[in-house]
Amino acid sequence: MSIDCRHDVAGLELAELELGLEALGQPRFHARQIFQWVHKRGVTDFSEMSDLARDLRAALALQFRIGTPDVARQERSSDGTTKFLLRLEDGQLIESVFIPDTPANTFCLSTQVGCAMRCGFCLTGRMGIVRNLTAGEIAGQARVLARELHMLGSRFNIVLMGMGEPLHNYDATMKALRILADEHGFGLSPRRMTLSTVGVLPALERLATEPLMPNLAISLHATTEDQRDMLVPVNRKYGLKDLLDACRRFPIKRRDRITFEYVLLKDVNDTPEDARRLVKLLSGIRAKVNLLPLNEAAGIPFERPSDERVNRFAKVLADARVTVSVRKSRGRDIRAACGQLITESTREKSPGQVLANLMSV
Repeated sequence: MSIDCRHDVAGLELAELELGLEALGQPRFHARQIFQWVHKRGVTDFSEMSDLARDLRAALALQFRIGTPDVARQERSSDGTTKFLLRLEDGQLIESVFIPDTPANTFCLSTQVGCAMRCGFCLTGRMGIVRNLTAGEIAGQARVLARELHMLGSRFNIVLMGMGEPLHNYDATMKALRILADEHGFGLSPRRMTLSTVGVLPALERLATEPLMPNLAISLHATTEDQRDMLVPVNRKYGLKDLLDACRRFPIKRRDRITFEYVLLKDVNDTPEDARRLVKLLSGIRAKVNLLPLNEAAGIPFERPSDERVNRFAKVLADARVTVSVRKSRGRDIRAACGQLITESTREKSPGQVLANLMSV
């Protein structure tokens, strides 16, 4: 496979694109036009940028490219959820998901090919990390989904809950969010962005200082250090107590809360005692809890608890005045629900290597 050495316009922030045009001897204002063509109108060819001079379009094509994931396949669930298999320029495959009416339309995006976190209930971690996505590849998923779903110009939310740990790919993730937030492109409000993390503490503390602050979701899944060591191995490095202390320090806007995601596993973390411990752990944090009964899949050594056990767990939280919801699985019939995404190339390698970490869809 030949390597295209041209700079990827789709991975540049507006200020970077302005500098690139200056280097070509072109006025900076053309950067806004190009940015709008790429991110607001979904154009992937400089020749289609009709308000730019023909000579400029030709010069741009020589120096730059518009890196865009290719749609290898898409599947639509009976509930309207649509799963996209996307091929990147180096041939790697990722998956993104469109979840309608949740209550807003939501794009679930990946930040890595694979995942290094090795959570015990998620098959993605078993394949390890292949590579980080670039900012252009992360933001590009939103461009592709908006184009394919005829949603260019429409409002939507994004959740970074697909393949990978966003804070393990910090710089590219935050750059992608800034690109998506730029008023000359999608203009997404930070309130429409949610970043989900298992709690990579140095990066979480860095996130707390960012001028662009997405909603924060913490993948918790356990109420004791030993329990979380087993389910979320990164806990051995960044323990539960330190993680929750960092959440207490995290700057939360008025009326906002940190979301804590909690996958319920039968006879593992689903008892009333677990629920009562969770109430104590969240004391002093403006929190809401999303309970996610496990989506069972081959290779996951856990079972889904009964609805009765799920409701009993939720009632303990609600009685303690903790805001709680039980998430409904979406797209299970096309393997697009939590922990079920798998690419075709992965199926060929092993049914047990799932390329997803959807902990809140």
